[in-house]
Amino acid sequence: MKVIKVNYDQVPHISKRDLAYIKGDENLRPFYNYDFSFDAFSQIISDRKSFPVNRNLLVATLKKQYQDQPTSDSTNKNIASLSDDNTFTIITAHQPSLLTGPLYFIYKICSVINLCKRLKEAHPDSDFIPTFILGAEDHDFEEINHFKVFNKSIVWETEQKGAVGRMSIDGIRKVLDETKEILGQSPNAQEISDIFDQSLSTAKTYFDFVFGYVNKLFSEYGLVIINMDNPQLKGSFAPIIKSEVLDNLSQATVNKTIDNIEAAGFKGQATPREINFFYLSENSRERIVFEDDLYKVLNTDFKFSKEEMISEIDTHPERFSPNVIVRPLYQEFTLPNLAYIGGGGELAYWMERKEQFAAAKIFYPMLIRRNSAQWNDGGILKQQVKLGLSSIDFLKGEHNLINNFIEANATEEVDLSEEKKIIEDAFAKMAEKAKAIEGPLEKYVLAEQAKQLKVTNQIEGKLLKVIKQKHDVSLNKIKSLKEKQFPSQSLQERKNNFLQQYIKHGKSYIDFLVTHLDPFVKEYMIVEEG
Repeated sequence: MKVIKVNYDQVPHISKRDLAYIKGDENLRPFYNYDFSFDAFSQIISDRKSFPVNRNLLVATLKKQYQDQPTSDSTNKNIASLSDDNTFTIITAHQPSLLTGPLYFIYKICSVINLCKRLKEAHPDSDFIPTFILGAEDHDFEEINHFKVFNKSIVWETEQKGAVGRMSIDGIRKVLDETKEILGQSPNAQEISDIFDQSLSTAKTYFDFVFGYVNKLFSEYGLVIINMDNPQLKGSFAPIIKSEVLDNLSQATVNKTIDNIEAAGFKGQATPREINFFYLSENSRERIVFEDDLYKVLNTDFKFSKEEMISEIDTHPERFSPNVIVRPLYQEFTLPNLAYIGGGGELAYWMERKEQFAAAKIFYPMLIRRNSAQWNDGGILKQQVKLGLSSIDFLKGEHNLINNFIEANATEEVDLSEEKKIIEDAFAKMAEKAKAIEGPLEKYVLAEQAKQLKVTNQIEGKLLKVIKQKHDVSLNKIKSLKEKQFPSQSLQERKNNFLQQYIKHGKSYIDFLVTHLDPFVKEYMIVEEG
């Protein structure tokens, strides 16, 4: 494998704010605590010790969640070590996407594992646990119920509602059968199919199913997966739930920060509500609102007075589900965490939370932009070579890519720049003479110049069109290669699934990513299969 690293400002589809954070734009600096630098961890470790968590509860919860899972010695050791005050987590999180969904699901996990290894080497007196929060409470089924492999879409069809992690596995067998048909019968395809089958055979809920195969793929690296949809963990968080539901902890502080971010030249990401909790019931996850002196759950008959709401939080904390505004507070309250690794969109809403964390007296971690990577297989590379192009060339827009190819390969002269210059010079002289004879005539001459240049541009366009037709086969190949590297005009990691490479390389694919996805290498990675 050959790895090419490219500055992010050369990569299409990277947002303004994302690029600004990667490059350390000073306009964003007021909105996070720690520089995006590996050297900052000495200070972070020291600061984190002033924010203790309930480690006994955390370890007991994790052991219970893992009790029915075949668990590696590395993961068991990491869970046990969380009882030690000198052990810390590095977190990433994602929805339980169908068969991992988009590639960045995998990239996040690999980046966390890589960073924990680096931290242990730099700080041998502490332990660092790669931790994956699997978002079981999310109810946006349309976001997690599909994935794409080899340009074919697989969709989980079910009529279930509510928190996706609590859903039954009804319909998953059909998903796996369709996936097997696409993947074929190679040893690697059979291996990953067996992993999915084993996970399904022991699962009672959709969360169990996802937990099972993610654990199987990553447990040897010591990855710890946690389900935050837990009564005991939420019970410990009850004071913050009350502050949010009864006193609107987040709204004012987050809105103020969003105003400041917009004043700095960036768009707001996630607007807070007055109450930033959902109420979980069977097959339902609905917003809590305060109306007519009552706390109501939308689209249900649930209503609570203030006293009843306090009692409900104390008695059934598991029924209260944080939205994107409060979820970071819950994570950092529960785990002895140093840093959160996420994509540009995630870090954008985290940057709106600094003052919220201060108001809640919860530790605000380092924010780390996860790695982004592109995988160009042997077929792509062979076609690129035949066309005289490189992977770097395909970072350009399709229009520029094609025009550059024509310019390099056409034997006929297409560029009419010299002719345009002759026209401009001739009309400039005519305009000067016209002005000397009668001032208003100059405008007439310049208008005629514009017409002639327009005609010349049209001629140039027609010439280019004819040349493109002569290179039609090559240009279609270029368009096809562009689509493979940037599917639907997006990054591979947002559209493709890891299975596409796993069936070629098996577990060595995961090993490769864990080795190379270092989030402090702030460059886009292009992997060329050799």
